Amino acid sequence: MVQKYQSPVRVYKHPFELIMAAYERRFPTCPLIPMFVDSDTVNEFRSEDGAIHVIERRCKLDIDAPRLLKKIAGVDYVYFIQKNSLNSRERTLHIEAHNETFSSRVVIREHCCYSVHPENEDWTCFEQSASLDIKSFFGFESTVEKIAMKQYTSNIKKGKEIIEYYLRQLEEEGITFVPRWTPPAMAPSSETSSSCKKQAAALALAVPDPALREGLGSEPLSNPGGAPEPAVGTPDDKLDADYIKRYLGDLTPLQESCLIRLRQWLQETHKGKIPKDEHILRFLRARDFNIDKARETMCQSLTWRKQHQVDYILDTWNPPQVLQDYYAGGWHHHDKDGRPLYVLRLGQMDTKGLVRALGEEALLRYVLSINEEGLRRCEENTKVFGRPISSWTCLVDLEGLNMRHLWRPGVKALLRIIEVVEANYPETLGRLLILRAPRVFPVLWTLVSPFIDDNTRRKFLIYAGNDYQGPGGLLDYIDREIIPDFLSGECMCEVPEGGLVPKSLYRTAEELENEDLKLWTETIYQSASVFKGAPHEILIQIVDASSVITWDFDVCKGDIVFNIYHSKRSPQPPKKDSLGAHSITSPGGNNVQLIDRVWQLGRDYSMVESPLICKEGESVQGSHVTRWPGFYILQWKFHSMPACAATNLPRVDDVLASLQVSSHKCKVMYYTEVIGSEDFRGSMTSLESSHSGFSQLSAATTSSSQSHSSSMISR
Repeated sequence: MVQKYQSPVRVYKHPFELIMAAYERRFPTCPLIPMFVDSDTVNEFRSEDGAIHVIERRCKLDIDAPRLLKKIAGVDYVYFIQKNSLNSRERTLHIEAHNETFSSRVVIREHCCYSVHPENEDWTCFEQSASLDIKSFFGFESTVEKIAMKQYTSNIKKGKEIIEYYLRQLEEEGITFVPRWTPPAMAPSSETSSSCKKQAAALALAVPDPALREGLGSEPLSNPGGAPEPAVGTPDDKLDADYIKRYLGDLTPLQESCLIRLRQWLQETHKGKIPKDEHILRFLRARDFNIDKARETMCQSLTWRKQHQVDYILDTWNPPQVLQDYYAGGWHHHDKDGRPLYVLRLGQMDTKGLVRALGEEALLRYVLSINEEGLRRCEENTKVFGRPISSWTCLVDLEGLNMRHLWRPGVKALLRIIEVVEANYPETLGRLLILRAPRVFPVLWTLVSPFIDDNTRRKFLIYAGNDYQGPGGLLDYIDREIIPDFLSGECMCEVPEGGLVPKSLYRTAEELENEDLKLWTETIYQSASVFKGAPHEILIQIVDASSVITWDFDVCKGDIVFNIYHSKRSPQPPKKDSLGAHSITSPGGNNVQLIDRVWQLGRDYSMVESPLICKEGESVQGSHVTRWPGFYILQWKFHSMPACAATNLPRVDDVLASLQVSSHKCKVMYYTEVIGSEDFRGSMTSLESSHSGFSQLSAATTSSSQSHSSSMISR
């Protein structure tokens, strides 16, 4: 398996030329990198005007590996070829490196780039990417991979320290300024040049106040004082190392790389709906930074949020009065770490009464609104306290808990709520304080604990009786002045006291069923199944030419091909007993086929868009400006892997992809709309009338300005 690394953008608050002077001091050897023994210049080229300088070095490394492994490999040192291409005119340095030793067994490639900061020409940016592919190594492939990753990670951490070390060395020598390259024709005379050098040596480089470093975040670095964060989700934006530390916390180089790579994948496949970096990081942490697992769960969650309009729940859903009166929970200040604090008086809550009066779905939706509010409060506290806060603390008071709370439908509702929250809000619970646990608590814990993730379970602290008042208790986590009054504190807590729900508010099973159906069918999206040989098709009739057909769909399972056709005559309605057009109903959604098998492409209908292959997990938005009235057919078809030529072996990627397809079935979730050309504003992502469920976890959406006579597909 190929291991990849991608660094964030690291910023030096020094001009490019001074950074280059510091960088050159790393050669021929660097005492700060013990494994870097020596280097020899192999090739060197310098342009006549001096703007281009390319130097190729052979670097000798002493890898920290077991002596036995070195003996088996038959080497004491490992050699790398490094090519540095300096362009003084463009003020860039590109570094390419690859291993010379064992190049047939192990392939290591690295690319680094120093460049001028796009918004402050006196600052320098650095980016780094690398890949490791171990094909074979005497049966020690796993060991070699661990050693290589450990050594590389260690060097990444030292990279910025080394440059800053040589910058200090230059400053001690009185060199704080290096003039920029100028063309020979414009070069000053020798006397002027000598004078400039003397003046330059006397200049002190103006470095911004170090205190500003704390406030960098992702603001434009030329204006760190008060500029807002850049929109997350634009294709060209990149994560800054200072922003990561300020808003996301201390991450290892490999964790930073996982975040950047998953973020890039989402930008390529989910344009307009990129979650915020904090939310991406939560899914990575929940899966121990396994990118494939995090990507799978995040895509499922994004689809779920979109289908049920969860992003708009705080703005569009008002909790019933019964919940406001009898749900004994609410937000209450913050803990000592700055996390928002949620207080739940579960022992005082009539779970049976709430379920009988509201139903399971209303309770679930209320819990979702609490979690959405928690995400919002985490963002606010991050700004208030000046450090990353990505989770909240929950204080659960169990005084009053008894067998009444173990009512089977109530426990069933609780288990479902836990399941949904675990899947869609990972790593949002920082700590759970359970106070005054009675004797019946172990019974409840036995029922719910199997549904709670191991990482979450480790955050639970349980206190029986009044133990929370002693050492290691509540005061270790919450300031004395905000301990609620019902826990013998001095702070008035506005959380409802709960109590029994009047039976007059109970509703019948039929009423609750209808209400539950209404709650979770409030979605503009439809689901469909696509089978091999049975595409899903929908019909759109256009009366006025130049109308705009818009679409927004997610590929939930498998790979599909998306097509758009036009016909002057309407297809026959689907009939289950028809040999031509027909429909299939499946648990995952409907399957409808409209194009009759006797129809011929080019005679009965025509293709108006080029086929678009969409991979599993991708989200696609697009529009088509119609040229003619008539009937348009949108088709989602099963994508089969192309057959390989007889003389060619199948590609590894194709084989792996085919193995991952467990059945000849795909699933899509889609929404379409037709609007007049006068109302069309440019792209699907800019349509207000479509009410598209683009994720509000994103700070902004990406839109395209193409809206001409053919079509636009944004992916």
